[in-house]
Amino acid sequence: MKKFAEDFMLGAATAAHQVEGNNIYNDYWAQEQVPHTMFNEPSLDAVDHYNRYEEDIRLMAEAGLNSYRFSIEWSRIQPEKDAWNEEEVEHYRKVLQCCHDNGIRPVVTMMHFSSPKWLISMGGWENPEVVDLFAVFCRRLVTELGGQMEYVCTINEANMRLQLASLMKDMMKRMAGMKEAAPENGKEGAGDSESQVQVGINLNKENMMLGMVECAQAFGLENPMDMHTFVSQCTPEGDILVMKAHEAAKKAMKEVCPHLKIGLTLSLHDMVALPGGEEDAQKEWDDEFLHYLPWIEKDDFLGVQCYTRKFFDENGVAEPPAGSARTQMGYEDYPRAIADVVRKVSERFHGDLIVTENGIATDDDARRCQFIREAADGLQKCVEDGIPLKGYLYWSLLDNFEWQKGFAMTFGLIGVDRKTQKRYPKESLRVLGSMTAEK
Repeated sequence: MKKFAEDFMLGAATAAHQVEGNNIYNDYWAQEQVPHTMFNEPSLDAVDHYNRYEEDIRLMAEAGLNSYRFSIEWSRIQPEKDAWNEEEVEHYRKVLQCCHDNGIRPVVTMMHFSSPKWLISMGGWENPEVVDLFAVFCRRLVTELGGQMEYVCTINEANMRLQLASLMKDMMKRMAGMKEAAPENGKEGAGDSESQVQVGINLNKENMMLGMVECAQAFGLENPMDMHTFVSQCTPEGDILVMKAHEAAKKAMKEVCPHLKIGLTLSLHDMVALPGGEEDAQKEWDDEFLHYLPWIEKDDFLGVQCYTRKFFDENGVAEPPAGSARTQMGYEDYPRAIADVVRKVSERFHGDLIVTENGIATDDDARRCQFIREAADGLQKCVEDGIPLKGYLYWSLLDNFEWQKGFAMTFGLIGVDRKTQKRYPKESLRVLGSMTAEK
């Protein structure tokens, strides 16, 4: 197959909480510890990337990759609202320098789902104060580290909160309709709903409400409805708060480091309208992408994240074709979705695009290799057609902690024995690394 140009950003991605381990000051850690947790298992040491980043970055470089997207854990830098941990700033300085020493271009995400526990205790992502708090954090951090950065994503999947709000509304509606006729189908409905979003969540846990009460108490809140983590359903006002936080953070960082290229990332689906489903498919695209355009159209780039496609018929969300292959996450295995989405996004967003996440959860690495080849082939055609696609960052570098699903979802190019934390590079790492033209 054809190779990407030498300057094309070809690499992999991770998120701090999913790989570092022992992020004890953030909201995810707090939720993992309650007696009736929604998490299948706690993150604990995760895959110890915090201590093993040098080995992981070296493995990327040796395989031929040239870019690495990772996130900085806000709660490590600010474990308390008025704290600033210089030792942790120095840690991330070393990570950035390690990237440069190995010929790896860092793509830094400032907030990848996890928030400081103290932020959730004061209203989280529905409290207007989050806008300035996030901007101040970003400004101070790039004042110290910005000289080692080039590409910065402010917020990962800035539309996830609205997606979850839509998901919960749809799920409640469908479960209410099934309740009398087939009460036992409630769990099936929940499981089906989980695969409609591209993040590891559980909606069919027993004692869900009890777990929510316990989580609220962990944040010092009396009412679970006052608990607004980033990965929770939002109000329309909360959706706009995320955009305001992005806008304020971008402005703050540009003031101190004007050389930075700043954008955000969105979770997007390849929308497929079956007969009668055209209106619903268009509305979903409006909600996932188009209504954010006024906030992002002047950004330096947009991070596109897509894993699968989504069908609509006259009844709303529809199932994929019978017999379609599924990933461990439950959604359809469809590698061509990413190129379809890049093409559709480019019709309305006219700046640079970077695929900041795309991948497959499977225990069959041969299938992962083929998925990568098919996805890359579609993206190479996008580049040939003049779409300003600047990079492809596979999710994920390492098998890691897939949020509420725990460690069972294996997306990684590198396997990890969590008893010893020994790394096992897979063939898929070599396949991806071979796709860039040699210098």
